[in-house]
Amino acid sequence: INNEGCMVNRELTEDGLKNFATNTLGLYIFTTGPIPVLKRHDPRMKTVSSDRMLVQKLNTNDLQSRTAFNGTVVYAQNRRQQVVLSQQWPQRPGIHFSFMRPGWVDIPARLYHCEAVHARLKGRLCAVALGVDTILRLVLPVATVQPSGLFFQDQKSAPTHLPLARTSSSPAEEEKLTEILEELAQRFK
Repeated sequence: INNEGCMVNRELTEDGLKNFATNTLGLYIFTTGPIPVLKRHDPRMKTVSSDRMLVQKLNTNDLQSRTAFNGTVVYAQNRRQQVVLSQQWPQRPGIHFSFMRPGWVDIPARLYHCEAVHARLKGRLCAVALGVDTILRLVLPVATVQPSGLFFQDQKSAPTHLPLARTSSSPAEEEKLTEILEELAQRFK
């Protein structure tokens, strides 16, 4: 289960990477690295995402957020990147991939980073246990009955784009993301 993700201030790691290192590059390395070993053990890779990706189109021109930084937008963009990857990985046979969002869960990060949103949603946020429910259902063997590469929300498959939001990307844009990630990942192998 991949659930890395942070929404922090503009910071560089010692490798010159930013939030992107945790939210996207880390996911890429963590997922692609063990694939040869995982294929031998009926693996199921699950990635936890966020509804924030629904309002972002993939942008491969500024993965490090060098031109402008807005933590909320960067987080949403990183989650869109994760979704694109999660839809590409099922092309690798032998591993069942799916990704999901746990719903509007009352977690400390929501209060810390989105205090106004948290206040508006108070009383409508679900407990962490309910958010975990979809994750747990997706790791059960019965989950592999569904096609690999689907996005789940509240235990049902759901679209990854809002109608009229113009968040779809071309295969060339998606391939560019993978090429950039593979190049960056080589530094850590």
